[in-house]
Amino acid sequence: MNRLDVDALLDDPATRVLVCCGSGGVGKTTTAAALAVRAAERGRRAVVLTIDPARRLAQSLGLGELDNQPRRVDVDGVKGELHAMMLDMRRTFDDMVWQHAGRERAEQILANPFYQTISTSFSGTQEYMAMEKLGQLVERDEWDLVVVDTPPSRSALDFLDAPQRLSTVLDGKLIRMLSAPARAGGRGIRKIVGAGFGLFTKAVSTIVGGQLLQDASTFVQAFDSMFGGFRQRAQATYELLRSPGTGFLVVAAAEPDALREASYFVERLSAERMPLTGLVANRTHPVLAPLPAPGALAAADRLERTGDAPLAAAVLRVHADRVAVADREKRLLARFTRAHPGVPLIGVPALPTDVHDLDGLHEIGRRLAGE
Repeated sequence: MNRLDVDALLDDPATRVLVCCGSGGVGKTTTAAALAVRAAERGRRAVVLTIDPARRLAQSLGLGELDNQPRRVDVDGVKGELHAMMLDMRRTFDDMVWQHAGRERAEQILANPFYQTISTSFSGTQEYMAMEKLGQLVERDEWDLVVVDTPPSRSALDFLDAPQRLSTVLDGKLIRMLSAPARAGGRGIRKIVGAGFGLFTKAVSTIVGGQLLQDASTFVQAFDSMFGGFRQRAQATYELLRSPGTGFLVVAAAEPDALREASYFVERLSAERMPLTGLVANRTHPVLAPLPAPGALAAADRLERTGDAPLAAAVLRVHADRVAVADREKRLLARFTRAHPGVPLIGVPALPTDVHDLDGLHEIGRRLAGE
């Protein structure tokens, strides 16, 4: 098995961005935070960006909350620095509007009810804003390493698809129709479709409401001049993700469904020519003693027949169960390795309890490093 050397990865000054991706519930947030803690312990100035709405990262780092700007985390005995932040979609979108529009136009957009809706609920907005915030952090050049916890999406790499999806929507027919009044001299929403499409206007107004349609038209007209800036920013961040200083870590559990999803991630990253660094197999259950399962069960049977040491018999049965789990996980990971022989892998043994503080993150970092 090709082993992933996490410490070598974190120590390499050429490593500037690490993106943790994977399906939901596999420990992406904890992995991202533990990597940042480990990097700070080893002397790097690290910042971790989380998109986890449960705010578990803030609690693990001993902070009351995280916001849209990086905050220093006090960690005893580290050689470097640790900062953390949690993405605020709406504020990131607002910042982009202020950046790409003049003051008057920006105020008009931010006050628009249609904008206020799509800035928090439009499909792909969270992923797009995560990419935007990543680009901002790298541009600031205040950190040696940026670690990104990607959004909890059902699709494997919505994070990569978001800029193109937003571009497709903003280039679509409906958006072009909504922006038509600006190009036609601002003669109102009815000029969008003309007399031949009167039924269309009536139908849409009935479904979404005439005021919402007007708000959408006003927003698109104001947004139209900004779209070039948005597209350029998205393209720049996309190229950053493909650069040699970036590495993608696929995070999975040693379970069939999670590893199938991980295989899809690996294949998609390869197709996109993204720099795949390796697979983190979370919450594995290595065997702690060399006693095989049949021997443990036989010994437990003997103890139970004699009535001696019932606690020892119970421990032997637990050990046998653990061996069975470990063997199953080894088979699953071996199958993944056969399918993707070039992907380095590290197994991270499960902790007995959930991670809820810096000590837990430190321990996960040690296990990521194979200690």
